[in-house]
Amino acid sequence: MSIRRADSLGGKAAIVGIGATEFSKDSGRSELKLAVEGVRAALDDAGLTPADVDGLVTFTMDTSPEITVAQAAGIGELSFFSRIHYGGGAACATVQQAALAVASGIADVVVCYRAFNERSGRRFGSGVQRREPTAEGAALGWNLPYGLLTPASWVAMAARRYLHAYGLGPEVFGHVAVLDRRHAARNPAAYFHGKPITLADHAASRWIVDPLRLLDCCQETDGGQALVVTSVERARDLPRPPAVVVAAAQGAGRSQEQMTSYYRDGLTGLPETAVVARQLWRSSGLSPADIDVGILYDHFTPFVLMQLEEFGFCGPGEGGAFVAADALPLNTHGGQLGEAYLHGMNGIAEAVRQIRGTSVNQVAGAARTLVTAGTGVPTSGLVLGADG
Repeated sequence: MSIRRADSLGGKAAIVGIGATEFSKDSGRSELKLAVEGVRAALDDAGLTPADVDGLVTFTMDTSPEITVAQAAGIGELSFFSRIHYGGGAACATVQQAALAVASGIADVVVCYRAFNERSGRRFGSGVQRREPTAEGAALGWNLPYGLLTPASWVAMAARRYLHAYGLGPEVFGHVAVLDRRHAARNPAAYFHGKPITLADHAASRWIVDPLRLLDCCQETDGGQALVVTSVERARDLPRPPAVVVAAAQGAGRSQEQMTSYYRDGLTGLPETAVVARQLWRSSGLSPADIDVGILYDHFTPFVLMQLEEFGFCGPGEGGAFVAADALPLNTHGGQLGEAYLHGMNGIAEAVRQIRGTSVNQVAGAARTLVTAGTGVPTSGLVLGADG
């Protein structure tokens, strides 16, 4: 794929199955068990069996290897297996990898999965602990001595610059938190089901790292999520309406680091997201006006606003007002702030439900959804659409 021309992947593969465990703070079982539960649920949803699967894709951070998941789930021989790096930035790229394998004939049915005990086990929000020496670790070493030890602190630097550049206050981030929790309150699968919040609640929540409050930061979750990808032709013979991969892209910006890209020309945007946006619009032939629902990665509220701006839904500094105006249905599952933090995989599942017409917060006539992956790191994105 070139960042200077459209690619030809769109329309050749589709997501045909979605499955997840419950979302909790203490699963009481291994991450492998969570992965297998998610995979089996997704295959059941697709009307397929483990014997149909010949490909698996996951994250480099996942502790359940492809061959181990295949063995535990009853999957036989594999012709394709792949892992994507950069944490939550990998979410949509797992589907891209699966679609590439299907479109090229390397595999027929590929399952993408992510499973972790992120609350009861390793808590990513706790920051850098016992890190092995790597080139990535060396980059972090320029910032750790000054107290930038956690994801919240890394994002806070960019968030503070954003507010300064556009003359805004931290309350602007509250619109994202309120929106997500409003949708989560109506979603029985969400951890914060029945628990909406107000802007006053956001403003009263404790500081984590100025200008980020508790309600600006996503929750920590135990759980697993899986997605089944196959060809559009085969999808038409399966029981669920397919969510066609209209476009898929990965992106890394110039001078990209993992969460600490402070030496760029500016800190008020997300260049990696801009790379993804250009490729999605170029390859799909669509524009922001064509999107019915946006599922935007919301590990921290400021980066939701920046994503909206990078994708062209609104101008620089206008993201908060755009969200406040409900100008586009966003994160209808409740997002990672409200439903669960599954490194964005649960967001892809919600995009599929919107295409199927089965979301608990269904948008009437939803035919095209935009999904994004983790920001501040090399990232990825999808445009999913209805068949035909």
